[in-house]
Amino acid sequence: MSVKIRLQRHGKKGKPFYWIVAADARAKRDGKYLEKIGTYNPNINPAVIDLNIDKAVEWLQNGAQPTDTVKNILSYKGAMLKNHLVGGIRKGALTQEQADVKFAAWVEEKEAKISDKAAGLSQAQSDAKAAAFAAEKAVNEARIEAAKPVVEEVVEVAKVEEVAEEAPETIDEAAAKAAE
Repeated sequence: MSVKIRLQRHGKKGKPFYWIVAADARAKRDGKYLEKIGTYNPNINPAVIDLNIDKAVEWLQNGAQPTDTVKNILSYKGAMLKNHLVGGIRKGALTQEQADVKFAAWVEEKEAKISDKAAGLSQAQSDAKAAAFAAEKAVNEARIEAAKPVVEEVVEVAKVEEVAEEAPETIDEAAAKAAE
């Protein structure tokens, strides 16, 4: 029986969510699996990957073949590196302590890159919001400027109407006011 480490799709239409599973190669994509190794959520940026690295390495050591996408995920999380280091330990090229130090250093470097990416994304998002606010503010100011002549005309018309109301309606009334 050949074993594959592959993705099993869950979630609704347009919002995929994947389980990373070890399954018989003959089983259906979303069918029976041997063991769930982790999860992968590509819906957010950066994607969330929850992986049991030790289980993944165990399956790789037992001969399970990852699919291309899962191989990229395993490389991203360090399972392929740990598998490589375990092979070096087995051959006697490394000690367990040396392998642990190398893996821990790699994990720290990778976490720093991920946090930098998340910070860059949040900075870009806040810059985009600030730019959109500035553009909206400019549009509102332009709209206000465009409306000013209309407002001034309305004020002038109102003044003319006030003067017209104060003006006498008949010649007799005008004469009476002049006599006063």
